[in-house]
Amino acid sequence: MKPSFNCLFLLLCFLHCVASSTLRQRDALNKFYFNNGVGRSSSSSSSSSSSSWVSNLLSVSGLKSKVYDNSGLKEGDKVVWLPGQPEGVNFDQYARYVTVDRANGRALFYYFAEAAENSGSKPIVIWLNGVANVLFLESPAGVSFSYSNSTSNYAKSGDRRTATDAVVFLVNWLERFQEYKGRDFFITGESYADHYIPQLAHAILHHKDFLINLKGIAIGNTVINKETDIKGAFDYFWMHA
Repeated sequence: MKPSFNCLFLLLCFLHCVASSTLRQRDALNKFYFNNGVGRSSSSSSSSSSSSWVSNLLSVSGLKSKVYDNSGLKEGDKVVWLPGQPEGVNFDQYARYVTVDRANGRALFYYFAEAAENSGSKPIVIWLNGVANVLFLESPAGVSFSYSNSTSNYAKSGDRRTATDAVVFLVNWLERFQEYKGRDFFITGESYADHYIPQLAHAILHHKDFLINLKGIAIGNTVINKETDIKGAFDYFWMHA
């Protein structure tokens, strides 16, 4: 693991995704979300306003209208060989684009590696290395291979649309990989993911009907706010002479 300026590893453990606990999940995520400065704005920092912007954003963007036909695309995404790939690779891997906004030609690139053993019973983890089915997402559009055909989209990009696009991506990806619908799902990342991950989790909890079975989030080496990050940097410099 690379050295961390913050020496932080924040874990929100196992959010039980059942209807009776949805409000508790949202309250816990709201607390995490605002205590770390992720969702603060000049207008309001209340949990109710957070719930409001997530609901309004996703309803206005027409999330259901962005669930496209993904039938037959999975096999076309399969990677049979990579340059420099060693012999004896015993897991299936997939990579390609998932459209998140057909009108604007916006698509996100993913790479997915199934677990080498018992992939049919293991959860899905985004980014985090480990014994699981690992899905890597390049987000937002404009990052690495992810793109938009409308260049004006890049200037309009921000945390909120990034969360919306990520939910749209996941819903369409699960249409393509239907065997993973309802599977335990974890969101992980580092650095600026301290903003992306709670917002994506928040959006998922407001759309339980799409069968994204969120179980937990984990964030390492986070970017929280200037005051915290600077303190961590000085601690790191001192401890490493």
